[in-house]
Formats: sequence, C-alpha cells, structure tokens
Amino acid sequence: MSSPGKGGNLKTLSSNMAMLLFAVVIASWGTMWVVIKVIVAEVSPLWAIAIRNGAAAVGLALILKLTGRFIVPRRGDWPIVLVISLMHMTAFAVLMTIGLKYVPVGRSVVLGYTTPLWVAPAAWLFLKEPMPARRIIGVLIGLLGTALLFKPASLDWHNPHAVIGNGILLIAALCWSVSILYTRVHRWVSTPIQLVPWQAFISAIVLAVLASVLEGRPHVVPSAKLISAFAYCSIVGVVIAYWAMTIVNSSLPATTTSLGVLATPVVGIVVSAIALGEKIDTGLVISAAMIIFGIALGTTAGTGRRTPAAIAPVTADAKE
Repeated sequence: MSSPGKGGNLKTLSSNMAMLLFAVVIASWGTMWVVIKVIVAEVSPLWAIAIRNGAAAVGLALILKLTGRFIVPRRGDWPIVLVISLMHMTAFAVLMTIGLKYVPVGRSVVLGYTTPLWVAPAAWLFLKEPMPARRIIGVLIGLLGTALLFKPASLDWHNPHAVIGNGILLIAALCWSVSILYTRVHRWVSTPIQLVPWQAFISAIVLAVLASVLEGRPHVVPSAKLISAFAYCSIVGVVIAYWAMTIVNSSLPATTTSLGVLATPVVGIVVSAIALGEKIDTGLVISAAMIIFGIALGTTAGTGRRTPAAIAPVTADAKE
C-alpha cells in the first residue's frame, strides 16, 4: 500500500479513551437506523439519503478544512472514491432505507450486518484469500442464523412487502460487500478519511438526480422532529462517527475494532424496541446471536491480514 497523502499521520489515544470513543461510534451507528426509520415515514427514500449525504459531505469537508487535511482527490484516489460512493454510500444506504419502510429496524440492522458472511467466500474466490476451517465454520453458523430469520414464525410470508423488504436488505449487504472487496485491493494515495466528503458528495449528487427522475420533487414538510432527525443522521451518524472511527482504527488493535463493531446490531435491536416499540421475538434474538457469533469466529481466524475492512461500516476508513 502506498503511503497516505498529506495529513496521513493520525493522533492516537490511550486505550481507555479510544474505547470510550468507540462506544460513541457504536451507539451512533446503532441508533442511526432507528432515526432513518423516522425520516422515511415523511420523506421518500432517495431524497432522504441524498439530503443526509449532502449535509454530511459539507460537515466533513469543513472539519478537514479546519484541521488542514482537506484535499482534492488525486488520480489514484478516484477508483476507490467511486466504488465506495456508488456501492456503499448509494446502493447500500438506499436499499437499507427502502427495506426499513417494510421491515422492522432490528431485523433490518441484523440483515445489513450479514455483509462479512458474503465477503469471506468472495475474498476466497476472487482475491485468493485463505479460508481456514475456523472461518468456514463461522460463515456457516452465520448463514444458518440468517436462514433462521426467514422461518415462518419470524416472517410474514403472506405479506409481499415483508418478503421483498427482506430480500432488498440482503441485496444491500451484497452491495456493501463489493465495496469492501475493492477496499482490500486498492492502493491508497490519500488517507481514507480525506476521501469521505467526496464520496458523500458524489453519492448525494447521484441520488438527487435519481430522486428527481423516480420520485419527483421532494415533498418535505419541515418540522422540529424531521430537522432533528436529519441533523442526527448527518452530524452524529456520519460526520462524527466517521471521524471518530478513524481515530479508533489508529488507536486500537484490528481484532478489537472488528469484534467491537458487532455490538451495533445489538444496539439497533434494543433501541428500536425502546423507541419504536418493536417486538424482540426469540427467533430474532437467536438469529442475531448466531450471525454475530459466526462473524466473530470467522474474523478472528488468523490469516496474517488486518480485518477491520471486513466488518466496520466505515469501509473507507478500514485502511486508516
């Protein structure tokens, strides 16, 4: 990997401070999907993500400008900017948002976090990465947990919206997988955090165009509730979380961040139950536990390579 561009040296924190900051990140990501659920009840999905990403792009750009780290992407940066922007910030975010219209937040977050289960076999097939027995077992356990989510007791098979919504969420996880796989082989020029504003900006532009064609003009009725929701998703869920995860990745071991971020779906399930009154049924708990355990087992199978990119939602920051 080539050395990062200007501003590549990151400040590291003590373990205790880094863990505290990591907890903030997990709480931000775990609650963000609950807030997005509130937003899509009033704003169409494409416009919702376009507005969120546009605001996040401005916020991150201002932070980088104030800290002297803002850059214009170099030629070698553009492939990773486009892949993450289109596959992660656009396709994954939009499909997850659409899925949230039909599927409870708890189930949605769990399905979204099945991404590492698809990355492992794809990395073995396309990138020739090793697949030790422990990783294979972890993937199988995780896939079994995913299959359990679709049993009749947990899913209303007579409701086409529910079936389609769950399918959309799995496709979202696959889109994120593409972004992660390319992140593993990309040769970095600038530091990942320096590219995030550009990824968010391009995503916002693409989504605004698509939204104009498919959804028409945005129908947004400003209210304190809606403005607060957008502010939370943009500032806390993206700007602060992306910045914080960059520091965390430079301060904590890879295994710690890889496993710790698995607490995000747990936070999502609990918060959705408290804030939205969603039922936490036994099937969801068992499935989530199997998926999280399978990912944890698989990502701790030593291959001599760093693994946060396979887990963390901040795909762009995985190499930081």
